[in-house]
Amino acid sequence: MFEILYQDNDLIAINKPSGWLVHRSWLDKNEKVVIMQTLRDQIGQHVFPVHRLDRPTSGVLLFALSSDTARLLSEQFAGKQIEKTYYAIVRGYVNDESVINYPLVEELDKVADKFANQNKPAQEAITLYRGISKIEVPIKVGKFDTARYSLVELKPQTGRKHQLRRHMKHIFHPIIGDSKHGDLHQNRAFADYFNLKRLMLHATKLKITHPINKKAITIHAKLDQNWQEILKNFE
Repeated sequence: MFEILYQDNDLIAINKPSGWLVHRSWLDKNEKVVIMQTLRDQIGQHVFPVHRLDRPTSGVLLFALSSDTARLLSEQFAGKQIEKTYYAIVRGYVNDESVINYPLVEELDKVADKFANQNKPAQEAITLYRGISKIEVPIKVGKFDTARYSLVELKPQTGRKHQLRRHMKHIFHPIIGDSKHGDLHQNRAFADYFNLKRLMLHATKLKITHPINKKAITIHAKLDQNWQEILKNFE
């Protein structure tokens, strides 16, 4: 059973666990248990996706309860009228608050995007970030005897594929557990020390305008037990 964060006649939001696919995908053709079907069975009605979270990312995931509502919400996402806030644990100390304004070339998949334009120019991509707390642990990684990590708040202003993961790599603070854009040595050390192997990225808050009654809604998703245990170590 998913934790339901918000529900009315038009919308439903859940706290997505890490490791779940939102819907059936060629990415894992053998995966039969996905969020859309499981949530449909849980509430007894169809749900319609309006945005996505990567499989390893946890946190607020919003669905519409009709195709018309899904269309209206999708327009909000496309129009940058949604405010999204994430927490991430990254390599190194992040002590400041700033903006990453770094255009990204669209990441294309060899199979799914086989016929897509391979020469599209880089697209605008903007992320606000803020260091919250940090930790130094006795892990030897490479030539260093200790490892440093930071808890950061991330607010994407655009919605490019893997934007947060790519932006944090760009400023040399890759997100822990990111197998594609991260530091594999740090990922392994972190996983061994904390006995937890996953992407440390959580969608903690989503602000929208209700597409039907036009009221402002803020939806929060609490960190899971694994996150909470790790954050006890942070200053």
